[in-house]
Amino acid sequence: MLYLSRKDVEDVNVSMKDIIAALEKMFREKGNGNVEMPPKPGVHTRPDAFIHAMPAYIPSMESVGVKWVSGYPENQKKGLPYITGLLILNDADTGIPLAVMDCTWITGVRTGAASAVAARYLARPESETIGIVACGLQGRTNLEAMANIFPLKRAFAFDTDSRAAEVYSEEMADRLGFEVTPVGALREAVEGLDLVVTSGPILKEPTPSIPPEWLAPGSFACPLDFDSYWTGDAFREVEKLATDDRSQFSYYREVGYFTDTPEPYADLGEIMTGVARGRERKDERSMSLNLGLAIEDVASARIIYERALAAGVGKDLPL
Repeated sequence: MLYLSRKDVEDVNVSMKDIIAALEKMFREKGNGNVEMPPKPGVHTRPDAFIHAMPAYIPSMESVGVKWVSGYPENQKKGLPYITGLLILNDADTGIPLAVMDCTWITGVRTGAASAVAARYLARPESETIGIVACGLQGRTNLEAMANIFPLKRAFAFDTDSRAAEVYSEEMADRLGFEVTPVGALREAVEGLDLVVTSGPILKEPTPSIPPEWLAPGSFACPLDFDSYWTGDAFREVEKLATDDRSQFSYYREVGYFTDTPEPYADLGEIMTGVARGRERKDERSMSLNLGLAIEDVASARIIYERALAAGVGKDLPL
């Protein structure tokens, strides 16, 4: 069995463009009913924390596995990452584990890639401005992913830690080559912008602070923190409210999330296969409630595993 640390996963050098392409294929397979993915169960040892088991199988990619991932909001106060975990990739013929790898990089990059895939179908292709709310790993990967799809010229970054927003802005401007401005108010990272991504901690009992009218007509938003930032009225104002998976959304509603959120009209697989329409007018507000899917993880992990084998990266361990 191959073991890949986080450094190993990063050293394989799978690009954001590669992950976006893999997720495009994966969502089409999902839309055609060619994947297996049960709703993710979890345990919760602390308030607003989670540890989720996320199994999935994509036959066309010969990719099957499970991610065991945790999200602990209080970790940041301890100097620890919010998201940690491992991914096990199995052989589709025998079920034997092929690899165990750190899932932090995978989670961050595939989440950004999924946001970009959603935006490709629901945002205006000429979008040039973006607001990033929460300047952690997800803020970084989502901005990079959106820059792969849209002709971005300016980004506005907000974080409850103003220093984090400043560091983020300097780093991302250098990396991506366009202006990234730290802002001191949440509204400045939402109002009047073409694209908005929020990625704060997921809260069971949120006190959302983004009201209706901040998201401009014609804009697209991707809340990665469920309903932690967006009010029910802000959701209801959106003409095209999608999600990445209807079953997952229903599951989360049943366990107490999204109590003031309308039912999505479609999921991304339905939109990409033509079962439901994406953006139809330039002035319609659109949004994709991306919950994070196990099929995204195993699609990404298969690429990483194959590249690691080819490059001789990682450590062989006995089962």
